[in-house]
Amino acid sequence: MADEKRELTVREAGRLGGKKVAEKYGSEYYHDIGKKGGLAVLRTHGPEFYEQIGRKGGSAVRDSRGPDYFSEIGKKGGAAVKERFGSDYYASIGRVGGSRRKRSSS
Repeated sequence: MADEKRELTVREAGRLGGKKVAEKYGSEYYHDIGKKGGLAVLRTHGPEFYEQIGRKGGSAVRDSRGPDYFSEIGKKGGAAVKERFGSDYYASIGRVGGSRRKRSSS
């Protein structure tokens, strides 16, 4: 039996095409086109659109994982930042944020 060539599914063809593009242009290419697309959506639908879909996504996560999930991932993220930048990091960004807040409210 000779090897018969079969047709690719749409999914397989898309995956192969995506790999070719990634090899040719690199990951920065996807970053750039994603940014362009996001800005186009912002111009078309406005910032309220992102607020709406963010709320919808947040509600879906809360409903599927429970309200404590956000607290858990916040603590994990805070611990990771503390490990990466040191325990004084939050104090330093708090001072910067505090000084900006004073200037902007004046």
